[in-house]
This record gives sequence, C-alpha cells and structure tokens, in this order.
Amino acid sequence: MCQTYRIAICDDLATDRNYLSSLCEIWGSHNSYHIQISEFTSAENFLFHYAEKKDFDILLLDIEMGAMDGVTMARKLRQDNQTVQIIFITGYADYISDGYEVDALHYLMKPIQEEKFFTVLDRAVTKLIKNEKVLNIISQGEMIRLPICQINYAEVNSNYITIHSQQTITLKMTLSELEKKLDSHFFRAGRSALVNLKKISRVTKKEIYLQDGSIIPLPRGAYEKVNRAIINMD
Repeated sequence: MCQTYRIAICDDLATDRNYLSSLCEIWGSHNSYHIQISEFTSAENFLFHYAEKKDFDILLLDIEMGAMDGVTMARKLRQDNQTVQIIFITGYADYISDGYEVDALHYLMKPIQEEKFFTVLDRAVTKLIKNEKVLNIISQGEMIRLPICQINYAEVNSNYITIHSQQTITLKMTLSELEKKLDSHFFRAGRSALVNLKKISRVTKKEIYLQDGSIIPLPRGAYEKVNRAIINMD
C-alpha cells in the first residue's frame, strides 16, 4: 500500500499554484506516493478550511499575498500544529529570518527549480516519518498515544514524572525510563528534567526558555552541552 501525503498549496497566483501542483504530482509518481493536493488562493482561504480539517502534511506557502502574508499565517498555524512541514515560496530573500520563528523546513526562491524542489520534499517526508514516533502511555486506566514531537519537556516530582505537551500527564516512571523511550531531540537537564530541543526558544547560563513560556533551570556546567546539542540536532 503506497503512502499518502496531503499537500496544501497557498499562493495567490494561479500559474504558480498550477506549476507547484504539477511538480508535486511528478514527485509523487517518482516515489510511488499517493498525493492529495489542495489549492488555496489566500491565507484567509486556507485558515477557513484548516479550522474544519487539520489534516495536511506539507504546506507550500507563498509569502507575498494579499491582506495576510504567509509568515503571519504560519504563526497562526503553529499555535496548534507543530508537525506540518512548512516550505516557504518567495521571490525575495528578505523574509528568511522569519522562518526560524515558525520552524519552516526551507525557503524556495522563485522561479522554482525542479530538482531542488524534489530534494526539499524528500526532506519533508523524512521529518514526517520521524514525527510519527509515538509514546504509548497508560494513565488512569486509559491508553494515551502521545506523539513524541509534541512533548515540550518532562520533569520529576518525587516518584512520578509529569510530561508537558498539549496536555499534562503524570505517571509513575523514572526519568531514565522515559529517556529510553524518546529520541535524540531530548536533552537531559540534570537529574530533574528532559527538554525537547526543538521547543527551545532561548538559553542562558542558568535557564532554558521554551516556546510555550516554560522556564527550565539549567544545572551548572550544562550551558555548553545544551548549545552543542542544539547545533548538532538533525
């Protein structure tokens, strides 16, 4: 059974939408993927659809559009979706720094080069596969399937750990046991916390600041280690 990927193309120019759509079909055919493509003429048009059906894997997003630009739209999207792979399409290099804020996979400059486009889509699939890793948790007699990529951090409280993601889950487990179930994107901040490197917004000598506003104490001597881990993160 071939893998299905849902791709959204958001661009106010019909010629660009049509061209990107045709490239996606070619890429899907080359890789034996089933591709479902949805086209949107504006950021507002996309967000209206997204409010009802949040099912896209890859978003090809033009930056220069009408009332709402692509970067603003991406910020709104990232408020509740950390897994969709955002690829910005632009005719200007001025916006590249904005992409770090919304964890964009890549910037593609117009006119789009087919070979480069296919390489970036391949990278998107690689990241999507990594994001599929799930932590199965039994909490209060209920099975919870928690995508690892959604975990912000986990902290120790006596004989229990609390996992902070879109929900907060407390269970009886050691931090070392949890660490073995996670992947290389998690950093052990001393004996009391595991932090998702992808959720870090800022690091000081004494603290790690996360994108959700949480602040994690950083043990003495760990500043260089966490920065090295961020730099080496794939």
